[in-house]
Amino acid sequence: MTHADAAAALSVWVALESPTSHPAGVNGMMDLVAKEVAGLPIAVERIAGRDGLGDMVMLRAGLDNGQPAVAVMSHLDTVHPVGTSSKDLPVRIEGDRLYGPGVYDMKGGAWLALQAFKDVARAGSAKRPMMFLFTPDEEIGSPTSRGVIEEIGRGSTAVLVTEPARQGGRIVTARKGVGRFEVRLEGRPAHSGSRHADGRSAIREAAHQILAIEAMTDYARGITTSVALIGGGTAANVIPQHAWFSVDCRVTTLADGAMMEQRILGLKAHDPEVTIRITGGMNRPPYEKSAAVAELFETARGVAAGIGLDLQDCPMTGGGSDGNFTAALGVPTLDGLGIDGDGAHTLQEYALISSIAPRRALMKGLLETI
Repeated sequence: MTHADAAAALSVWVALESPTSHPAGVNGMMDLVAKEVAGLPIAVERIAGRDGLGDMVMLRAGLDNGQPAVAVMSHLDTVHPVGTSSKDLPVRIEGDRLYGPGVYDMKGGAWLALQAFKDVARAGSAKRPMMFLFTPDEEIGSPTSRGVIEEIGRGSTAVLVTEPARQGGRIVTARKGVGRFEVRLEGRPAHSGSRHADGRSAIREAAHQILAIEAMTDYARGITTSVALIGGGTAANVIPQHAWFSVDCRVTTLADGAMMEQRILGLKAHDPEVTIRITGGMNRPPYEKSAAVAELFETARGVAAGIGLDLQDCPMTGGGSDGNFTAALGVPTLDGLGIDGDGAHTLQEYALISSIAPRRALMKGLLETI
């Protein structure tokens, strides 16, 4: 397949917009996957979506020899709302760059890995069973797919995740754990002019809590906390009765995740007459570079060398993925095996067309070697 043919085929995937909240688009992507493998020695299982989210698709191929499988995982949901490709980020080619919503994170990686999976299935060159799971909800924390991901991980000898490559083609062997929390506060409303002293401001209390949470950031330990969503109040002349905000927390170890969860959930109101309710917790455990992960990486380096690539990994990255779930189970996991490019979650998102062929070859080699 030429660079031009690959870019044209991938462009079809990118043009079908599939934000997590748009199950029709996500299911359309699942239809494209099923269409790609029709007539091949690949079994297709469709898992119906729930809670207003899209379906999952599971592919199975390779030898049925009772050995643990090698599993590939991709998500087909994006963060870009419907209409992005017709306005702010049209699907287009400029030199070696293919632009479009979700092309880098992570339709490019999902597409090229599927081509490799098909190659190995056709050739019958896998040493063990192969599985490929496509999910609809990674961008919101994988609430409906986590159980399936973990079930597959437990039955696999290795998991390969097609999130985008980092820093010029580096793969990922460690990720921070991710916590998400919602804080809701209720005070007492009052007229801000005539009865100011009677009021108890939920927004004022939120300000105290936000400063306390942001102060928990400890760069030396790799812990970060941030508040990026906030709301409250009813009118400019009313002491606000209600306020809310969301908290994002990142950690490098399971112990720090448990500690931060306890600290955030245990926050007490600064004003005893304002009530505070905190929900949430750590929703992605840290993905640490264990000895098993390091060994799998060395296998990947050998495969890459055979196709002329000097494969490197990057330091622990702050973003989470579905690889966090399988790595936390002790399953050797490699991530960042997708397409190279830049601009994830932005209106400048692009993939490098020239990276498709070598990344496809790398995935094919891994499926045949592991």
